[in-house]
Amino acid sequence: MSPSFFEIVQLSNGDYALRRIDDDSAPLVKISFSAEAREMMEDREMDVAKAMIAAGIEAAGNVAHDIDWEEEPDSHEIRPSYTLH
Repeated sequence: MSPSFFEIVQLSNGDYALRRIDDDSAPLVKISFSAEAREMMEDREMDVAKAMIAAGIEAAGNVAHDIDWEEEPDSHEIRPSYTLH
């Protein structure tokens, strides 16, 4: 299996998206900024979108790292819940 490469692009509606370079299907992640947020960022939306996506990937990796993959699927043990903000 060949590795996937990703890109961050600005969509025609002004949103930012993370997608596979070789795949035109729906993006993996989309980020929308309000007009007020865009004004506060002073033309640095792409930098903020990149930082948000990088933080999300890191957080998802940390959550996946904490999963006990060898645990029985029928286990009724209480697990902590995660909220990605």
